[in-house]
Amino acid sequence: MKKTFSAFAPFLGIGIFFGLWFILCRLEIFSTYVLPTPEKVFDSFLKMLASGEIFEDVVISFSRVFKGFFIAFVLAFALGMFRILVPASEKYYEYIVQFFRNVPPLSLIPLLILWCGIGEMTKTVIIILASFFPMYLNIVKGFTGCDKKLLEVGDAFGYSGFEKFRHIVLPYASADILVGMRIGMGYSWRAIIGAEMIAASSGIGHMILFAQEMSRTDKVIVGIFVIGIVGLVTDKLFGIALNRLFKGNGENGWN
Repeated sequence: MKKTFSAFAPFLGIGIFFGLWFILCRLEIFSTYVLPTPEKVFDSFLKMLASGEIFEDVVISFSRVFKGFFIAFVLAFALGMFRILVPASEKYYEYIVQFFRNVPPLSLIPLLILWCGIGEMTKTVIIILASFFPMYLNIVKGFTGCDKKLLEVGDAFGYSGFEKFRHIVLPYASADILVGMRIGMGYSWRAIIGAEMIAASSGIGHMILFAQEMSRTDKVIVGIFVIGIVGLVTDKLFGIALNRLFKGNGENGWN
């Protein structure tokens, strides 16, 4: 009985959310321009689904996210690996990393537009900046947190520095790496929507901005729901794939 209730708990929360939304619309606390009814939003979603425009925007945004996320992961992993293999190098770039970690990527859009225009380069850089730092910090945490006793075992077997990294440090850090990738993926979705609202002519962010300019609040809400659903599905699929790849590692943050 308890397991059954736990399985339906998320649906109960969703039902309460839509129930409150429906009640607010029925009480006419807000005008339909500010808060359209769930029926109107769902009808707009079906029309956008039928026309195919929603699919086009989702595919465009997803391709941008995947490209920027992949580049950011390669850079974060390479820099994290360099730090663990050459510990003395940290002092030369750590303050630069910490500085840019505290700079919101969207604040760089005006400069990026001047330098790169409103093409794909600007969106890619924004995603890289947004997703790089959580991945890098978690990768470094995993690499530097390796049990020293395990490293001593590697020394006993005569492992070189790279062999210790490959056979001991990397497997030990896998959980932290996966958590960093998960967080980075979420940051990528947040960043691309903001970037598409400012420097794009396609994608979900542009769709939301265009709907707002046309006073179509229902389409704005559709876009918000689509972002949440796509991000949630991506996160879950990402987690399932990595759980299977790492034999269900219980410390990677996915249930």
